[in-house]
Amino acid sequence: MSDPRFPIGQFEHSGPVSAEDVNRWIRDIEELPAQMREAAHGLTEEQLAAQYRPGSWTVRQIIHHVPDSHLNSYVRFKWALTEEEPVIKAYDENGWASLADYSDTPVDLSLDFLETLHAKWVVLLRSLTDKQLSRRFVHPESGPTELAWSIGAYSWHGRHHLAHITSAIAREEE
Repeated sequence: MSDPRFPIGQFEHSGPVSAEDVNRWIRDIEELPAQMREAAHGLTEEQLAAQYRPGSWTVRQIIHHVPDSHLNSYVRFKWALTEEEPVIKAYDENGWASLADYSDTPVDLSLDFLETLHAKWVVLLRSLTDKQLSRRFVHPESGPTELAWSIGAYSWHGRHHLAHITSAIAREEE
């Protein structure tokens, strides 16, 4: 791994998004809650406090971050499906990670939340037509984003943070 910030590399996709791409990405989103739960199973307080690199978030913060981030994405999808190119609100991820619900809430609550959220999100994602997949929202920093592309970005996002968790645990075991 050359850059521990991006253990699976950065999200890249060039050209049009195919139906196969979308289906693969939705499967990734569907499978993530079980993978996160497996990675977190039996972790000690010391392991939950581990960082995947010096100065990074802890495993605990990552576990709480993923459902928060994916909830924001789910809402963005719903806005894009019901409004014309809505301008979404960005949020301060580091600020959220410093709040008490990240430090004082058992990770099982976030894992349960992720499971429920993804169950609903996958139903929505699988229902989307080609026309709906081409709908867009506007991020205030990165600009317009098509829903099809966003599915890929969140497939990557989940796998990216899962790799952070597993690499942090591996570092602790060294």
